[in-house]
Amino acid sequence: MPEGPSIIILKEAVQRFKGKEILDAGGNTKKIEVNALIGLSVVDFKSWGKHFLICLDEFTIRIHLMLFGSYLIDDRKDTPPRLSLCFKNGEINFYACSVKRIDGPLDEFYDWRSDVMSPLWNGEEALQKLRANPQMMVCDSLLDQHIFSGVGNIIKNEVLFRIRVHPESLVGKLPIQKLQEMVKDAVDYSFLFLKWKREYVLRKHWLVHAKTECPRDHVPIHRKKIGKTQRRSFFCPLCQLMYD
Repeated sequence: MPEGPSIIILKEAVQRFKGKEILDAGGNTKKIEVNALIGLSVVDFKSWGKHFLICLDEFTIRIHLMLFGSYLIDDRKDTPPRLSLCFKNGEINFYACSVKRIDGPLDEFYDWRSDVMSPLWNGEEALQKLRANPQMMVCDSLLDQHIFSGVGNIIKNEVLFRIRVHPESLVGKLPIQKLQEMVKDAVDYSFLFLKWKREYVLRKHWLVHAKTECPRDHVPIHRKKIGKTQRRSFFCPLCQLMYD
């Protein structure tokens, strides 16, 4: 599943279509009338966490790439796209994704303060949300898009390793200093993720995600599906402390 930094890269890649008219549209989505898009102009491209937002004259198209979604710019796959937008200067094709129409101001649908990569990010508010859910596992809290919009499984695993916290720890058992560290590192690592992704070296910087040995203790990394989301967690049984 693409995480917040990857959606930022997508947003940057399509800027040349901003202000351009949609000359043709297609795809097998049933959520919007694709023919009604023809003739509309792209007002802006925005992102909120893992959501890619195409702002048009009258409404917004929300793209969520989910677990297996993808996109191509100025190219197409052999399989039919979920949504295709063609402009005079190129095209965007989205595959295996969720498409939704949003009517009305985006501020009514999104809290920009919860997006870890937004200039409006509010870490103090994230901390308050964490303290209001003391029985939540930290692995679930980092994947909660209402607290850390844009954080995905890779960022979750790397942040918990960096701050030395076991993924099954309970939020309410972490000292306030450790919670503050988790909030700060969720943002810091997201921007490192973006930097490394742009440089095509992201995987080289993984310390624990998809690894077999802890780089600190040189013991086998544990992998386990944990929490409500049942996403895979990679963690060191020695240096990542359990708070329960």
